[in-house]
Amino acid sequence: MTRVHDIYPNDRVSLREVGLRDGLQLVKTFPSTSAKQRWVRDEYAAGVRHFEVGSFLPAKTFPQFVDVRDVIATVASLPGAHGVALALNERGVNEALASGVAEIASVVSATEEHSQANANRSRESAIANIKRLCELRDASAHKPLVNAAISMALGCSIVGPVDPTEVLRLTEQLYEAGVDMVAIADTVGYAGPKQVGELTRGAVRIAGVKPVCVHLHDTRGMGIANASAALDEGARVLDGSLGGLGGCPFAPGATGNAVFEDLVFLCESQGFPTGIDLDRLIAVRSILKSEMPNEALYGGLARAGLPSGAKARAA
Repeated sequence: MTRVHDIYPNDRVSLREVGLRDGLQLVKTFPSTSAKQRWVRDEYAAGVRHFEVGSFLPAKTFPQFVDVRDVIATVASLPGAHGVALALNERGVNEALASGVAEIASVVSATEEHSQANANRSRESAIANIKRLCELRDASAHKPLVNAAISMALGCSIVGPVDPTEVLRLTEQLYEAGVDMVAIADTVGYAGPKQVGELTRGAVRIAGVKPVCVHLHDTRGMGIANASAALDEGARVLDGSLGGLGGCPFAPGATGNAVFEDLVFLCESQGFPTGIDLDRLIAVRSILKSEMPNEALYGGLARAGLPSGAKARAA
């Protein structure tokens, strides 16, 4: 068993709460540092263990992440909790390494057009950037995990349909570059369950024993159906954000992530225990309502509650 399997075991589902990073990319106001720390601690108390906590991006452009090191430290202080932060260039990677974050995420676009819009680089350059990230990881003292997301993997709002064979080619290149995990990202909620299932199956085949993450947005109401299809085809890591917050500032039409609370309910109903208490998780939404009162929150479970007689957490 490798370190990546300690964090993301193959025999269970790992749910990553990405609200503190992806969820805050488009908000007009954002929580204070102390509120973010409460967000983490309260979710941890509910049973959440995987947190994407922010980005090492220029503070002038993304002031909502200026306190990313404080949030990383909060996650690190909680036994068994795992923190993830995004870095898109070598400067950001070096800052992430210095922070001691347990996992560094980066991004490669499935299309050239989105790659230029999102990171001002070609896909070839983005792959080289990931390879360099893995080299810096290997030379570091604490050797964080590295994951690379393929954004627009299921359709691009700039150019339209994306050839799945191209996404699988990128998947192979990323694992060959040394990443611990690839995330298949439906960045603008373009696809339905059939496409998600087929692409997930191909990625899982390429990954072998390494984990595959599926990162979904709910733009067209397909988030939970797509997550179910990904589970059916062997994905064991899923991303979601509390209240369905989220969106990419460089992806026209992007809206919120799959609702994290609804993902938990899906997994429990499908026989994948999460260890997360849904009542306590839903209660954390009060922090978002207080800190960002003008941001819309979504979620069927928060609206309707658990079915009569259902347990908040699976046995």
